[in-house]
Amino acid sequence: MTLLMVTVAGAAGVAARYGISNAFHGDALPWATVGINVVGSFLLGLLIVMPLAWVEPQIRVALGVGFLGGFTTFSTFSVQALLDFDAGDPGRALLLIAASVVLGLAAAALGFYGGRAVFS
Repeated sequence: MTLLMVTVAGAAGVAARYGISNAFHGDALPWATVGINVVGSFLLGLLIVMPLAWVEPQIRVALGVGFLGGFTTFSTFSVQALLDFDAGDPGRALLLIAASVVLGLAAAALGFYGGRAVFS
């Protein structure tokens, strides 16, 4: 049953990412990916500190591994940075990498510690 829940939630996460990304084209697309990954990092940080009484273990796995795993995308971020380097724009590539890593970690910490403060 957990596998089915992860699969359905993953499909929903992929569809959500596609819907958001599809609204952006050209230069805005990499920043949409950064935004998606930052939001996903925040939500996962929050999810892991939610009390078990609030979220059943199967639902937590479906949301974390399935939805958020499908919603966020490391590979798109990685390939975009590589394409920027290859196109002769290392500054943009490094900005994309720095923004993704720093903002992603900050968002995960905000979700984790903010959630811990709220749920404690």
